[in-house]
Amino acid sequence: MSDEQDKQADIFDPIFKGTGTPATDDQGKPLIETLPDPPTWRRADRRKQERGATFQAQSNEIELVNAALYLRRPLLVTGKPGVGKTSLAYAIARELDLGEVLYWPITTRTTLKDGLYLYDAIARLQDSTEKERSGPNRFDNIGKYIRLGPLGTALLPANKPRILIVDEIDKSDIDLPNDLLYVFEEGNFEIPELTRIEDIKADVEVRTAYKDEQEFTFNDEAGVVVEGKTTIAKGQVTCNQFPLMILTSNGERDFPPPFLRRCIRLTMQEPDEKRLTDIVKAHLRQEENGDRLIAESEQKIADLVRRFIEKRSHYSKGDLATDQLLNAIYLITRERPLNIPPDVSSPGDLIDRLWKHLSSSEDQLSDNRRRG
Repeated sequence: MSDEQDKQADIFDPIFKGTGTPATDDQGKPLIETLPDPPTWRRADRRKQERGATFQAQSNEIELVNAALYLRRPLLVTGKPGVGKTSLAYAIARELDLGEVLYWPITTRTTLKDGLYLYDAIARLQDSTEKERSGPNRFDNIGKYIRLGPLGTALLPANKPRILIVDEIDKSDIDLPNDLLYVFEEGNFEIPELTRIEDIKADVEVRTAYKDEQEFTFNDEAGVVVEGKTTIAKGQVTCNQFPLMILTSNGERDFPPPFLRRCIRLTMQEPDEKRLTDIVKAHLRQEENGDRLIAESEQKIADLVRRFIEKRSHYSKGDLATDQLLNAIYLITRERPLNIPPDVSSPGDLIDRLWKHLSSSEDQLSDNRRRG
């Protein structure tokens, strides 16, 4: 692609121009100050609310979410990247007023204890003197060095289920799914560091995984969590309401039958044309002039949705995620310079580069073409 073609492919006013000199407009104002508001789904102060408000649930998803709620079972949600697995949890929390969504990301190194609690013995040792370590009050501040993990926090007593995302469970070590079985069935665990001192200090205040001070779960009505902290009695944590656990998976591995038996299983399909259009409009309605943007861009949205589905159908090249479509929609609905062609379907334009399949091989092919 030539430099001239590259220039014509731009569909927004560039802030960064690659000149190596401070960028200002004609009045000398720094261009960074002209940067428009971000997409609603990329506004840090609204991201959680946005995810819950714009999710478009399908009938089979609604049915299985209710099954998990009624049966008090974890919901194992499988689907390709970007289909809305984690957004489903935020939509449930918003609609049922379950408070902050606890989040536990899983890697190959994650253990069950990581999700239950963290005890920082090294920091406690560094902070104490030899006299304090051997004195009668040596356990007074032990709670400062213990923090409940997302799973441990979800198992605290509550008037209604707490909600937890266990994200990408298929990335876990082979033992983690089986390690979770006891928690699924019994809903309790112990903190050995506190159990050992229950005769000396029975009640210990510790931090929880709750961070959002705006949610009622940071200061719940039952007084279990106050200012993001809770009191553990005799080192035991036992739920009186099984939490709603949303376990997400990209389908990259199989799970053992005992684990699957304890889960309600939902497979989320890629959204079709109607659902994609609904998702786009739901996001645009969060903008200040959302209805006007939709009315002015109706045909552009329809064309891009169809074009997105067409490119997504090339499964051999990899997957496309819904937020890639949203990125393109955001750019074409912004005000653009008059000299920019309105045709966003020209070959090799920015939209195509935004819609690379989720495979690094396409990056290499694209780079080679551009160098050629």
